[in-house]
Amino acid sequence: MKTILCFGDSNTWGFDPATKERFSREVRWTGVLQQELGSQYYVIEEGCNGRTTLWSDPIEGYKNGQEYLIPCLVSHDPIDLVTLMLGTNDLKTRFSLSAFDIAESAGALVNIVQKSDCGPQKHAPKILLMAPPSIAKLTEYAEMFEGAKAKSRRFSEHYRRVAQQYGCELLDTAEVIVSSDLDGIHLEAGEHKKLGLAVAARARQILG
Repeated sequence: MKTILCFGDSNTWGFDPATKERFSREVRWTGVLQQELGSQYYVIEEGCNGRTTLWSDPIEGYKNGQEYLIPCLVSHDPIDLVTLMLGTNDLKTRFSLSAFDIAESAGALVNIVQKSDCGPQKHAPKILLMAPPSIAKLTEYAEMFEGAKAKSRRFSEHYRRVAQQYGCELLDTAEVIVSSDLDGIHLEAGEHKKLGLAVAARARQILG
């Protein structure tokens, strides 16, 4: 059985932009991934609302992805594949970050995984770096994410550069899904399905 760890934010957790609650397991993209891959794969959901790449949130707290990543890897060892989809929350105005710096921060997480021994036979797990989708029409989060829409459109180029730098696989989710106009940052149910199917195809390709 192959183990896949999905490390991300509210879009991995399954935040529903319509109800503000959590999509059911079978609707979340991680659940779609599990259904599509079947019983020969074990998908672990590690999504947290508000999680950043490696920045400590002075308002929300406990959102620093870097601080939790190593304990998470060790807890689920051995892991065949880690998917990393973070960066959207780094766009918050309070962090004052460029798309370049956010992609570099995601790269720092890739580096942590590559230097770990949490894969099969104490090797490092394989990695699928996922560039988050672009920000859509912002509503209630408009002030919190002021200026984020333009920055998010540059995720594709910068995440691709980082993936090449670290020699890991990349999925540019902007080529597969769109953020919801209900709030501008979260995914509706249909987009979860598209993403789950796309990740399943890549996982089969990566893991053989």
